[in-house]
Amino acid sequence: MTLLTVLHYPDPRLHKVAKPVAKVDERVRKLVADMAETMYNAPGVGLAATQVDIHERIIVIDVSEDQNQLMVFINPELVWASTEKKSWREGCLSVPEFYDEVERPDQIQVKALDIHGKPFELKADGLLSVCLQHEMDHLLGKVFVEYLSFLKRNRISLKMKKRAKELVGQR
Repeated sequence: MTLLTVLHYPDPRLHKVAKPVAKVDERVRKLVADMAETMYNAPGVGLAATQVDIHERIIVIDVSEDQNQLMVFINPELVWASTEKKSWREGCLSVPEFYDEVERPDQIQVKALDIHGKPFELKADGLLSVCLQHEMDHLLGKVFVEYLSFLKRNRISLKMKKRAKELVGQR
């Protein structure tokens, strides 16, 4: 397995819309394994392929306490969302060290393909619901900071650009 490089906001590649996976094969399974290793190493609870500059509709998630229940969503689609909303404090591997409240539907239902290419549907609430919505946004080219005010988003963007320059200067 290989650790992948996570893109950081405001990298324009984070705004690319992911294409559907045509066939779940060994290449896709290796990518899923690499994404899972990258997510666990970060550490995080979710990762979309877009975040590692692969613009295919693939998500890995593990919201379990022990991080031992990997869930894979290939070509996920939102089937249903509750009208009831809930606010959660979100963070993102592509926007490290920044967290803020985002309001999303409390419950959702998605359909997707699993690691073997078999279709399934899942109803989710709580952290899993938030994580799925957050990662599916990435597949549409949207980062969670886009739910924040222009002022907050701009401040985060400037801080991330400054941090990137500092990292380049240290090399």
